Amino acid sequence: MGEPLAKTDAELVAAAAGGSQSAFRALYRAYARPVFWLAHGLLGDTADAEDVMQETFLVAWRRLPQLDLASDSLLPWLVTICRFQSANRMRRQRRDREYTAAAVTETIPAAVDVEEQVIGSALAERVLAEVGTLSPLDQQIFRLCATEGYAYQAAAAELGVSHAVVRNRLSRVRTRLRTVIGSEGS
Repeated sequence: MGEPLAKTDAELVAAAAGGSQSAFRALYRAYARPVFWLAHGLLGDTADAEDVMQETFLVAWRRLPQLDLASDSLLPWLVTICRFQSANRMRRQRRDREYTAAAVTETIPAAVDVEEQVIGSALAERVLAEVGTLSPLDQQIFRLCATEGYAYQAAAAELGVSHAVVRNRLSRVRTRLRTVIGSEGS
C-alpha cells in the first residue's frame, strides 16, 4: 500500500524525482513552514507569502528530476527558488502599481479647465467654419482623413481619386487651416 519511509532528504528527493507523491509530500511537510516564513520576511504579506511558497514547491516539483543535491538538506535549494519567486512577485507588483498609477493619471484629469474647454470649442467652431468654405472634394477628403482617420489610399479609393490627389489636397487644406486659425488668433 505505501512506500517505505525514506529517512534522508537525498532519499526523499530521489523518490520524489521518480514520481513518488508521498516522498514529495514528506519534503513539503518538512520545509513548507521555513519557506513560508522566508517568503513572508521578504514580501511582508501573508497572502503573497503563501502564493510564493506554493510557487516554490511547484518549481521544485518540476525541477526535482534534474536536481543533484549538493548537501544533506533540500532547504538551501528551496531557499534559492523562494528568493527568485519572491523577487519575481515584487517586480510584478511594482510593474502593476506603475501601470495602474499611469492608467489612473491618464483617465482622470487633475482639474477641469473651463477656459481651455471654451478655447477648444471656439477653435473647433473656427475649423468647421473654414472647412465649410472648401470645395466639396476637399471637405470630403478632410472628413475622411482628418476626422474619420482614413489612410490616404483608403480615402482615395472611397472618393475615386488617386492617392496623390488626396495627399496634396489634404496638405493644402491643413496649410490653409493653420494660416487662417493662426492669423485669427493673433
